[in-house]
Amino acid sequence: MLDKYSRQTIDRSPVPNPDLQLKLSDNRNSLGTMGPDKDNYNGKKLVEMTGPALSKRKLLVGLDLLCLFLASIPFFVCELKTMSPYRRGFICGDLSIMYPYLQSEAIPDELLIGGGVAITGLSIALGECYRVRYRRVRSNAFIRNLYVSSLYKELGSFLFGCCIGQSLTNMAKLSVGRLRPHFLSVCGITYASLNCTPGTYVSTITCRQPDHQLEDEARKSFFSGHASFAMYTMLYLAFYLQARFCWRGARLLRPLLQFFLLLLAVFTGLTRISDYRHHPSDVITG
Repeated sequence: MLDKYSRQTIDRSPVPNPDLQLKLSDNRNSLGTMGPDKDNYNGKKLVEMTGPALSKRKLLVGLDLLCLFLASIPFFVCELKTMSPYRRGFICGDLSIMYPYLQSEAIPDELLIGGGVAITGLSIALGECYRVRYRRVRSNAFIRNLYVSSLYKELGSFLFGCCIGQSLTNMAKLSVGRLRPHFLSVCGITYASLNCTPGTYVSTITCRQPDHQLEDEARKSFFSGHASFAMYTMLYLAFYLQARFCWRGARLLRPLLQFFLLLLAVFTGLTRISDYRHHPSDVITG
């Protein structure tokens, strides 16, 4: 009786399907041949960019570099002294251009550019490296290194904005030719030496300044390049923190950092007034 029961249970066991076994073996073989480079973290195959697709992506990168170069042309035209500013006159007796010329500046050009680019660029670089390392970001760029592709996107946009802002600033300086507050001091003249009538417009003057570049710089007051560059870099970083700083542990930490960034930008603009380099309206516009 026991032998009969055991034979019945054995006969009732499911018979393996040959088609199912063939499919399982094919799946095992495909998983065994698939390398780690062909899988992403979702288990999907990555499509390698070759041929026309890769060439198109490289062409778009070249187009980005061309746009960056074209946007920076007005900036280099002014910095290389290839064009002279508009030679504007002044009203005799105007007190706003009678301030002394100070040799030193609170924030010189080297500190402004180096500090602005270093603070913003380093913060963006650290933020993007953190996102790639811990946030598992993905990129469709042809560059296989996620760190390089992420930095290219963020820092490229930042540098393009720098070129746009400084090109607009230098174009305004050359076109308007507004006199700086220390213009008479740099020019080496006084209203008494000109023997002009107060309230009359003096269209042309001959400066006693032997350095013509210094005289040209005294005609580039509108608008403040320091104020525009500092405000752009600090605002860009403030908006970057708003988008990327997602830690909910401290609610006031992000607004505090943004406040200090804006405070640094405003302080930079105010030093241009105290150094007699710009008028208040120049700084506000910048």
